[in-house]
Amino acid sequence: MKRAIDIVGALVLLLILWPILLILLLWIRVETPGPAIFSQLRVGKGGRQFICYKLRTMDRGTASLPTHQTQASAITPLGNRLRRLKLDELPQLYNVLAGDMSLVGPRPCLPTQVELVEARRRLGVLDVRPGITGLAQVRGIDMSDPERLAQIDAQYAKSVSVRADMRLILATLCGGGMGVDRIVRSQNQG
Repeated sequence: MKRAIDIVGALVLLLILWPILLILLLWIRVETPGPAIFSQLRVGKGGRQFICYKLRTMDRGTASLPTHQTQASAITPLGNRLRRLKLDELPQLYNVLAGDMSLVGPRPCLPTQVELVEARRRLGVLDVRPGITGLAQVRGIDMSDPERLAQIDAQYAKSVSVRADMRLILATLCGGGMGVDRIVRSQNQG
């Protein structure tokens, strides 16, 4: 049932949002050189790695690091807005259709985030598909505290239900987790 909802939901969202996605793709290309879509290796269900797609929000050539280890100066002006509104996640609807992700689940992490991957493996989080949004995101918990994040993700993994997913989608649409983007800011940036 969850997979069917993911497919229908992703298709409906793509049908509704494709004009916005197209405008954002063009805007990114006009604002900064380089591709508008950013792809990165992530850890999925069962620990299997997959390519995750996002709208590019950082300058081309920025190191592939977790958000909480990325310098704020690497983020483009448009990218800052996209990240705050979570619009940079729109291309992940393709990942949902491909079966690598779900609409709701733990956010996929980088393979280099070994502590988080191992904590998730130990707590059974890798038994579920990662998601575009999830319990930790709605609660404002990022990847800077791997053990805490894995524990919240495990709460979700142990209680997956259509009803809970719908509540998390609604919470996300109502602004839950928006603005939670803990990037490294230099002292003079605040």
